[in-house]
Amino acid sequence: MDDELGSDLLSDLPQSIIESILIRLPIRDAVRTSILSSKWRYKWATLTQLVFDDRCVTLSNDKSDVESSLVKFITHALFLHQGPIHKFWLSSSYLQCYPDIDQWLLFLSRTDIKELVLELGDEEWFRVPSCLFSCKRLTHLELFRCELDPPPSFKGFLCLKSLNLHQVCVAPEAIESLISGCPLLESLALSYFDSLALTIRAPNLKCLCLEGEFTDICLENTPLLVTISIAMYMTEDVAEHFEQSSSCNFIKFLGGVPHLERLVGHIYFTKYLSIGDNPGRLPVTYSHLRIIELYQVSFEDMSEILVVLRLITNSPNLNELQISGSPNTLAAMEAPDLDFWQKECPSDCRIKQLKVVKMTEMSGVPHEMEFIKFLLANSPVLESMTISPCIYVMDEKLNMLIELLRFRRASAQAEILFIQD
Repeated sequence: MDDELGSDLLSDLPQSIIESILIRLPIRDAVRTSILSSKWRYKWATLTQLVFDDRCVTLSNDKSDVESSLVKFITHALFLHQGPIHKFWLSSSYLQCYPDIDQWLLFLSRTDIKELVLELGDEEWFRVPSCLFSCKRLTHLELFRCELDPPPSFKGFLCLKSLNLHQVCVAPEAIESLISGCPLLESLALSYFDSLALTIRAPNLKCLCLEGEFTDICLENTPLLVTISIAMYMTEDVAEHFEQSSSCNFIKFLGGVPHLERLVGHIYFTKYLSIGDNPGRLPVTYSHLRIIELYQVSFEDMSEILVVLRLITNSPNLNELQISGSPNTLAAMEAPDLDFWQKECPSDCRIKQLKVVKMTEMSGVPHEMEFIKFLLANSPVLESMTISPCIYVMDEKLNMLIELLRFRRASAQAEILFIQD
């Protein structure tokens, strides 16, 4: 291309289309378009979205050389940039606590930044400078391996809709204040927090993802939640706190989410929900809940089984159910209290919309089989039930299969798939 040869079709495209093309290129290639012609020299410099990663520079075995090159590239790009920056994404395994990052964030705080993602190396955590909290137009904030300490004057991100904190060191009271100070927050993800008791107040929250060592969780003002995914890790301190709890965890966590559509509970979640006083009749019906996934459910614990039954029988439009057993269930081959099922399952119970059931890590213990029997007998539109036995179960597989064939099915179309790895 050359100016003397006249305008070319690509250079004469509207600026919005050119920006759309450049945004789809790695930032390193976008900057290189400057050599195409004088018209293209600073086209990239007006991009509103900047994504930097380790591919911006030539990698080598000399880590300090890569770090230096990466810092120079990003600093040079920001120095030449013109106009607003709405999205800044930095993902690098080489950068940790470079002072230049503070300067970049200070620069961004003056450019109406709306989306900010920082994912730095894991050797040393980055302490987020106070200028971040002056980014009043932020709508999306994602931090990995950072220390976060909001200043006393900080009142919240009034425009923030999405917050993701992964391995972030922050005081418990600060995280609660941060969440409640984001009135428009719709998506919240917290992971790898240690021994945290958390109360969430977020009236517009729709999606919640939690992973870590939580001693307690209370959803106090989250009426619009539609998706929940939670994984709870257990330590001795957390287990001791669980045992001392008397309030009903089920109500604290799920008592105020009437619009829930999908619930995913990983390790120890059903255990957590089972702790505390029996709530009796639930104050909410989950009319929108269509998918339930519960992993590592202990079928030797009657209180955990009650949690599962409570969820199923209070979700009239449930379509899909996935349950995995716990390795501890192997110890429950003897089950003297099978009358539990007659006491807790009303004879007129019907799971009217359930179509798909997936049961994994099954051990064939009595309460597991009774649960499967209950589902088959009370699901009139069931289409398929897939059962995968635990790898540690050998002799019981044939007995499980024989017993399954004897169970009555409310749905004539129900297909049982017994899968052995």
